Amino acid sequence: MIYPDNFEQKIGFDKIRELAGKYCLYQPGKDEIERLRFSSDPELIKKSLLEVEEFRQILIGAVEFPIENFIDISESLKKARLEGRFLEELEFFNLKKSLDSVRLILNFLKKDENAKFIAMQALAVDVKVFPVVIDRLNQVLNKIGRLKDSASRELQNIRKEIQLKESLISRKLNKILEKARKDGLVDEDATLAVRNGRSVIPVPSSNKRNVHGFIHDESATGKTSYIEPVEIVEANNELRELEAKEKREVIRILIELTDFIRPYIGDLKLSHIFLAKIDSIRARAKFALNIKAVHPKITNHPEIEWRNAIHPILLLSFRELGKEDRLVPLDIQLNKKDRILLISGPNAGGKSVCLQTVGLLQYMLQSGFLVPVNESSVFGIFESFFLDMGDEQSIEDDLSTYSSHLINMKIFSKNADQNSLILIDEFGSGTEPTLGAAISESILDHLNKSGAYGLITTHYTNLKHFASENEGLINAAMLYDTGLMKPLFKLVIGRPGSSFAFEIARKIGLSEEILKLAESKIGKEQVDYDKALRDLIRDKKYWENKRTKIRISEKRLEQLVERYDKELGDTEKLRKTILKEAKDKANALLNDANRKIENTIREIIEAEAEKEKTKAIRAGLNEFKTSVNEADFQDKNAVEAENLRNKIQEIKQRDKQIKAKNPQRKTESKQKPVNTPITQGDRVLMKGQDVPGQVLKVYAKKASVAFGHVKTTVLLEQLEKISPEDFQQNYPQKSRKADLGDWDVSRLRIKFSPDIDVRGKRAEEALQTINDFIDMAITVQTHDLRVLHGKGNGILRELIRQQLAASNVVESYRDEHVERGGAGVTIIKLIS
Repeated sequence: MIYPDNFEQKIGFDKIRELAGKYCLYQPGKDEIERLRFSSDPELIKKSLLEVEEFRQILIGAVEFPIENFIDISESLKKARLEGRFLEELEFFNLKKSLDSVRLILNFLKKDENAKFIAMQALAVDVKVFPVVIDRLNQVLNKIGRLKDSASRELQNIRKEIQLKESLISRKLNKILEKARKDGLVDEDATLAVRNGRSVIPVPSSNKRNVHGFIHDESATGKTSYIEPVEIVEANNELRELEAKEKREVIRILIELTDFIRPYIGDLKLSHIFLAKIDSIRARAKFALNIKAVHPKITNHPEIEWRNAIHPILLLSFRELGKEDRLVPLDIQLNKKDRILLISGPNAGGKSVCLQTVGLLQYMLQSGFLVPVNESSVFGIFESFFLDMGDEQSIEDDLSTYSSHLINMKIFSKNADQNSLILIDEFGSGTEPTLGAAISESILDHLNKSGAYGLITTHYTNLKHFASENEGLINAAMLYDTGLMKPLFKLVIGRPGSSFAFEIARKIGLSEEILKLAESKIGKEQVDYDKALRDLIRDKKYWENKRTKIRISEKRLEQLVERYDKELGDTEKLRKTILKEAKDKANALLNDANRKIENTIREIIEAEAEKEKTKAIRAGLNEFKTSVNEADFQDKNAVEAENLRNKIQEIKQRDKQIKAKNPQRKTESKQKPVNTPITQGDRVLMKGQDVPGQVLKVYAKKASVAFGHVKTTVLLEQLEKISPEDFQQNYPQKSRKADLGDWDVSRLRIKFSPDIDVRGKRAEEALQTINDFIDMAITVQTHDLRVLHGKGNGILRELIRQQLAASNVVESYRDEHVERGGAGVTIIKLIS
């Protein structure tokens, strides 16, 4: 069930049809898109989506798909079906071109490289090529769609006679025209013409009585008459008779040809429908590429788990304005546990767009369109859609806005079940707030019990409370930047949103007196509740930014450690290679030295120890020793070895520094526990920790231990005693203070200045700077701050004051003394 009847118009699906239809090649393709209907059959939906996805793959690939001659032949087929009717030459020609297109597409799908397009091939299973019909049409039609002379022997003879007769008439006319020129009856540049199917001569009207013949026409000015000379009247009559005879023969052939194809009309209709479906699939695939749509995961039961969902019409509008990058995607999830999402937040914050996006994308998918989401998104199948959005009041039906909403709620309550998707915008509006809120809560309870899924937007606080207390319902909020006072169009699931009514009223300039009076009227409890929501939004945004910064820093640290580990590994490999080469060279030199010594000993023995000879041999050995000591490789390898040692030492030092800054890479303490009873005054470690402590007092099974300035009671079995030597060696007095690097509080306190200048900064940048400034002040325990923002128009001052007013760490703020800056400086006092 789809409710209301104009559901497609309300969610914008009619525009989707129109935009996709523009990519069609011919009208039957557009008609096919118009015939697309919502389906709840999972297999039919999957089949339709797979066809479009396969064509999308064809479009983004390098293969050329045949798209020539998509021609509408539906009327021709209807005519040919009737006995006694025949198709004209052009209709047969269009039929031939259409069948050629079908043949080319089928051949494309039969190629081995296109075997992966399973859904497209399944679509073409029952489609036939009809070679008999194509061959017959090729026999009788020429390249421009006219009947060939050879279509029949009779037609061939008639056309030969026509050519001869036309040639005879042309020769006679040229002679008559030439004579008329000589006689001055026609202009020198006059040429033969045809009027009413008969050959004539253009003659000035002043001379028309001097040329014997029949006047068939005159020029618009009446200055020229077109005359058929009497000499060729008979020949022209004969030509007209031949042309009539030709026409009768052509009709006979066309009737015969129509009778020939009539038995194939049913199958030809299937081919025509196949082409229309291909055109529809192609158009949807091209539209999908334009809106960056994909084929998501499909489940057979109701479910929504979308990531980076985008409203396609909004996407195209932003693209046209050059603002596509400013479009905020939607992440949303509905499941059996949280079936109905209650969205709250400020007006113009994106609640209605969120609701429309869900309705449109789900309806698109179940109508055979790919959707612009992340490929990992999951779409379930719903059997019915219910929508209440916009004003349905009717003067004719005596129907008010609220009455129309109640009628819709009656239909929803009666028909919605666990397979329904309900979309309600501005739930409960249009009547007295208290009564409307009570009725809305009751309706919401009934819809929840029905097991239906849905999205509901509201401003009612009681509905937010109801959603937080009941299974199946979950709150969600559209984020709002309280600093810049503008919506962020981002949906956050799990908490309600504030309407920011007072903030928006202040932004547009409503007097503070009126706003304070309004606050007093609604009561402190409501004001505090709304303020708590705002604070929650601000704090969440702050910590998300912090988390993002930490994540980026950790990523950089991991990359740095990975790079250094790689450098260390590469250097170790290089060291081993160099040492191996040096060892090989040293072994070679040692072998040479051994051979030289052996030769020397042999020569001394052979010389029988002659003094002079022995002296000369020893001198040669000393020269060899000197050459070895001064060998190039030794100096070279010594230098390389020294450089290598320095490189390794440098990398090890870097790695040591990184490990010191990254607790996850710290090594375990190397000191050994002392296996003696723990007594008062002993130095101890808690198991799994590396910070030493001193025992203050020992009880039966516990001990009071001081870890620095922190005193705690610990089970004795969780403590390990360390000797005084280990304590002095591993924990010298100067290193007991934790190494906080840039976050050493004492260093930060010395560097920190309680004054900050935000002049010249944009509002968003200035507010973020002040946030960080206050965070740092809290860290270094400074409570009195001074912000220089300048006077100007007072806009930046007002935004800063609004942010300070919403902060739960600011005790007060005021203008500086007039002599020290006045309204251009804000003095801030933080809560102690």
